[in-house]
Amino acid sequence: MSEPQDFEALQPELILDAVDSLGLRSDGRFSALNSYENRVYQVGLEDGAPIVAKFYRPLRWSDEAILEEHAFSLALAEREIPVVPPSVYGSETLHRFQGYRFALFARRGGRAPELDDPDQRLWLGRFLGRIHALGATADYKVRPAIDIERLAVEPSHYLLTEGWIPAHLEEAYRSLVEDLLLRIRARFAEAGDYLAIRLHGDCHVGNILWTDAGPHFVDLDDSIMGPAVQDLWMLLSGDRAEQALQLSDILEGYEEFHDFSRRELHLIEALRTLRMIHYAAWLARRWTDPAFPQAFPWFDSTRYWEDHVLSLREQAALLDEPPLMV
Repeated sequence: MSEPQDFEALQPELILDAVDSLGLRSDGRFSALNSYENRVYQVGLEDGAPIVAKFYRPLRWSDEAILEEHAFSLALAEREIPVVPPSVYGSETLHRFQGYRFALFARRGGRAPELDDPDQRLWLGRFLGRIHALGATADYKVRPAIDIERLAVEPSHYLLTEGWIPAHLEEAYRSLVEDLLLRIRARFAEAGDYLAIRLHGDCHVGNILWTDAGPHFVDLDDSIMGPAVQDLWMLLSGDRAEQALQLSDILEGYEEFHDFSRRELHLIEALRTLRMIHYAAWLARRWTDPAFPQAFPWFDSTRYWEDHVLSLREQAALLDEPPLMV
């Protein structure tokens, strides 16, 4: 059966039947979890604790790319690094049911980390250092790397050519992105030839769950190759002094397990800008998915694009500042 084009056919009966197809017995209870790129559900079982079922967005990743991420997650878990890897059924982690690809995971609860706590920052740094120490031992062969063309040039072109930018902002957006690309490339040049490693890729507080036993990292769906600082900068907030203090604590723990090149600090605002441009295009490309207008009702408005342009102008100024001092 060919892969579906969207999630339209992913109805409750299909979800439960997919879980049962692996020899489990669902009890009919399920609830949707917070996910937009994929569809993720907690499913109750008759003879065990509930599990989490992730149904992958059709046509996004190849099987090979998904399995690369699964292998990395499993290798991390084998080393007792706290990630939530896919469960193995019949020697496989990736399964198909009526055209949809899915994986099952143990349900792991927790709360958001308190990033104003220096002890928690130190703890996170240690585990990120361990993740990166393993990530540096081999490269992804299929999954992409952080790339200016993929994350900014192509997305900004899409937004302009597909009519997403309001007419009165088109020229301002076009010229601003051209200027930002010059500054981003300059920051990458200052960073030099950094070591590209396998990363979590989307390491924000929503993908870290904290318990009394410490943190665990979830959702490596965006795992890619790139500089180590990509997994660090999204944990920083506040003014420059606050971010420098936060980063110092994280790196203190990180460097117990893996070296960090201070030259990568030149990339923080460049990576933030790439994410902002790519995020806007991601929302635009997903707008035909009914879940997106419901979850992001403010996106398709003139006000959003005016604020987006303003935020990018602020990034232009930040890109001219010296890197954080640790």
